[in-house]
Amino acid sequence: MTVREILKMGDPRLLRQADPVRDFDTPALHALIADMFDTMHAANGAGLAAPQIGVNLQVVIFGFKSNARYPDAPQVPETVLINPVLTPVGEAMEEGFEGCLSVPGLRGSVPRYLHLHYEGCDQHGNRIVRDASGFHARVVQHEVDHLHGILYPMRITDFSKFGFTSVMFPELDPNDDD
Repeated sequence: MTVREILKMGDPRLLRQADPVRDFDTPALHALIADMFDTMHAANGAGLAAPQIGVNLQVVIFGFKSNARYPDAPQVPETVLINPVLTPVGEAMEEGFEGCLSVPGLRGSVPRYLHLHYEGCDQHGNRIVRDASGFHARVVQHEVDHLHGILYPMRITDFSKFGFTSVMFPELDPNDDD
């Protein structure tokens, strides 16, 4: 098990545009994805993007059956998504609170598309084509934002709904540093 350091907001590497993956099913790509899952699980995350561990590639992972950081969230299928393309389905948006492993201890309300179509590849180069709604769609949009150098606070429209998790959501695990 290899848990990597998660970069924190303020690190300029989080603001870069990630490069597309060109070679699939390689030992290096498999090792990166294994490290990402180890890191995400160790941090109790819902998802993780390669730029968050300092790797400037268009690779995101996400998914869980249950998550202490989002106790009311429905399951999201565990997914490896490489070179993703997102297309909103309709114009409906929904505000929802988000946290981020790169923005520890904080939460903010972020508008996201409620329905989403996404495409990309898995680590073997197999095409992934899915439609998602609700929290699943939110997680995908959040992780893919990392590939474009966007952290969720950049999307907040009402800063009265941004603050410390321990203050805004005291019922969550106080030892959880998001």
